[in-house]
Amino acid sequence: MLRLAGVPLFLYWVLVTEQDGRAILLLMAAGASDYFDGLIARKYNQFTRLGQLLDPAADRLYILATLIALVARDGLPLWWALTLISRDVVLSAFLPVLRRAGHGPLPVHFLGKAATFNLLYAFPMLLAALPGNDGLLAEVFRPLGWAFATWGSVLYLWAGVLYVVQVRQVLRDDRASEPVTEGTGG
Repeated sequence: MLRLAGVPLFLYWVLVTEQDGRAILLLMAAGASDYFDGLIARKYNQFTRLGQLLDPAADRLYILATLIALVARDGLPLWWALTLISRDVVLSAFLPVLRRAGHGPLPVHFLGKAATFNLLYAFPMLLAALPGNDGLLAEVFRPLGWAFATWGSVLYLWAGVLYVVQVRQVLRDDRASEPVTEGTGG
């Protein structure tokens, strides 16, 4: 996936050269690519297992990279970034449990997509409003970016809770469908 290759370039532009405009354009292009890839896949019913694995991975990497960049450039409090990262760490811990039970990753649901959309919509605005970026654009994007970041973060955490509930239900259903064997007591 071409989107994955953009992550190191994005970080280089934001953290090393501080070419925020280029980084913002790359982030927006990655978001648009994600949207149109999904649209085309749904329209023509063209889904691959690799795409189903790499697409959410690319989303998570862009979110992580942007959180790192925003914290490093004082555009986001560290606790905020750690809260969002912790959600992904917790959910990742369930993958081996699901695999041992014979399941793959759970399907992405609408709330998770809405959360990711809001965060990926907020991030370019927050980057444009980083400390040191002055002007009308920064002043307009700062409150909008924070509004989308707040809403996206709440949805992101809520979606995480729903995934945990889903995992518990899948595992509970597995236990309920196991055949009961009677012991041979002596």
